[in-house]
Order: sequence, then structure tokens, then C-alpha cells
Amino acid sequence: MKGTYQMKKALIVVDLQKDFCVGGSLAVAETGEIYVNQVSDLIESDDYEEVALTQDWHPANHGSFAETHGAEVYSMGELGGQPQVMWPTHCVQDTDGAEFADNLSFEGKHGPVTVFYKGMDPDVDSYSGFYDNNKSNSSGLSEFLIENEITDVDVCGLATDYCVKFTALDAAAIENLNVTVLWGASRGVFMNDGDRQQTLADLEAAGVLVVGYDQA
Repeated sequence: MKGTYQMKKALIVVDLQKDFCVGGSLAVAETGEIYVNQVSDLIESDDYEEVALTQDWHPANHGSFAETHGAEVYSMGELGGQPQVMWPTHCVQDTDGAEFADNLSFEGKHGPVTVFYKGMDPDVDSYSGFYDNNKSNSSGLSEFLIENEITDVDVCGLATDYCVKFTALDAAAIENLNVTVLWGASRGVFMNDGDRQQTLADLEAAGVLVVGYDQA
């Protein structure tokens, strides 16, 4: 879609769910009420024609869970032929932790947000909001953006170095959209030294604009 202008912009909010927020089973730092309100302000702003929310929606036996394998949490394994972090159990379907954060807005400029589920196949993880890690299952987000003639997307949410990053990379490389990551409206795991800088480098190498890098 690059080079076809008239611009139509959408906001993609990635996985702003209770298990990833303060008090959740896989909580990311600085994800309390102030942060949720910040993202809600974006959702309600006049900047976007459409707003999409992605929602991690795992079966209880998902292969990314350390518990599924009797593995140590945060150890490295393999799933679906891909390297896999063994995560704490999180965002299990129909549990409170899988629900969106309290007080998150669901009303955009032109009406309610649209929700896209991901991570439902127990045999492969789904960091990106578009496709699973093997690019074999689509969430429907791509079709939604095409149908609404979206040319540009802003991406924010949780976590910067995983699901936000891979959503932005797919939006740029596969969907051929003009992509901006709202770093200041995202929060990262950054488990290892250098993860923050590597995430920024990966995004910029893919042609993704990153704004607010010093804000979070």
C-alpha cells in the first residue's frame, strides 16, 4: 500500500490484557492505570479511522507454557520448529487474565474497536497480531485493514520486544503498510541486556518509524 496515497490510518493495540498488566501472571512493568488511560486516549482520539485490538487467547495446554512441558519458566525450548521462550501460563481462554485491562476504552472515532484473537493453536506461538510464528494461521487483521483501505498503522501495547515488534514487522514486510511504533505507549519485557536497543534496531532496519523511544 506504500505509495498509494490517500492516507487512511488505523491504530493497533497489542494484547493489553490483565495477565500482562500489573498483578497478572506475566506482568510487564509500568502497566497500571496511568498506562491504560494513556492507551485509551489514543483509542478515542481523532487520529484513526479504525482501531484494532489483538487478544492473546490460548488454550490451557498451549505449548508456549513452561507448565505444559514441565520446564523452567523463561527457559528456552522449541515450538512449531521455532525457538520458544517457555512463558508462565497466561491469557488462557475464558479466564479473567485473558480479558482486557480494566477501564480500557472500546470506542474509537468511528465506533467500537474490532478485536482479533491470536495464539489459539497449541502447537505454535503467535507474537504477531497478524499471523502465528510460522505464518500458517491468520488472525483476520490483514483482511480487516485491506477491507477498510488502511494505508498507515500505529502500533502500541504489550510487549514492545515481542508482540508489538512482530506485529509491526509483519505490518511493514508482509502487509506493505506504513508503520509507526508508539514506543512511549508500549511497555517491554527486556529480559536481557541489550534487548531494548536490539528491538529498536530491528524495527528501524525494517523501515518502521519509532516515536517516543525516550518515553518508556
